[in-house]
Amino acid sequence: MLQHLGDEVALDGLIAALKDDDLTVQKLAVTTVWEFANPKAVPALLDCLASPDAEIRDEAHSVLGELVSQDHLLLLLDALHSTDANLQLNLLILLRKIHDAQALPSVLPFFASENPALREAAVTTLRYLNQVERCQPVLALMADPDDRVRREATLTLGHLADAEVMPLLMQALTTDPDWQVRRNAAKSLALRASPVAIPAVGQALKDDHWQVRKFALQVLQKTPDAQFLPDLVRSLADEFSDVRRDAAIALGSLGDPTALNALRQALDDPDRDVCIYAERAIQKIQKSLSEASNA
Repeated sequence: MLQHLGDEVALDGLIAALKDDDLTVQKLAVTTVWEFANPKAVPALLDCLASPDAEIRDEAHSVLGELVSQDHLLLLLDALHSTDANLQLNLLILLRKIHDAQALPSVLPFFASENPALREAAVTTLRYLNQVERCQPVLALMADPDDRVRREATLTLGHLADAEVMPLLMQALTTDPDWQVRRNAAKSLALRASPVAIPAVGQALKDDHWQVRKFALQVLQKTPDAQFLPDLVRSLADEFSDVRRDAAIALGSLGDPTALNALRQALDDPDRDVCIYAERAIQKIQKSLSEASNA
């Protein structure tokens, strides 16, 4: 009946149970305390993030995800000084909910952690922090030996304005051995939409992985370049429909009437989305032609 009492006495009893030596009792307490939705339980739940039991850690993290707020920032940052990797990992993830740039000095040391999971979590958290526009220490993670760390670092760079960002993203797009890093580099370059990236994007249009080709095309949707017209037309016949769709959109952005025949053929594509975006591209190009003739 404890979970139905809903008063301070019941909550205090549950908080005490979170520290019980019996893991089964702890599990029941974590599950039940969720129903109270009371921030008073946050400190005790933070301790559960260091539990040797993965189920307890996961459940506590889920509850904390609902309870933590700006008011708990200093509490979370203080707990980061723990040497328990499970606790640190969960705290880094929880900081993403608060978005406060005050967390940056506490996050940065984890870039040099020997634990790749902590490096990955830290560089991911960085892009959730408000008003962080430059961060030199993150640049070195683009050469991290762990693929997962580089994947997240590549996405984070898309939100930063350091001078080295563009060259690093272009290098990752064209040379990184991990296709997910290359895909993420294209994603970040699409966010930045800079003509500087065009040479690297052109190379990525021929990448073996369709996901990389898809996001390379999204860069060209924002920074159209006529030199890639043949590549865009060729992409309309790509094996993967996502690539064909984004090629159609890019051709619409480019606005070159010589692409009309290829786009008309794409109207018979077996994928409905490709047909829709090919039609929109045709209409966009024809509208531009009409406006030009009436000018």
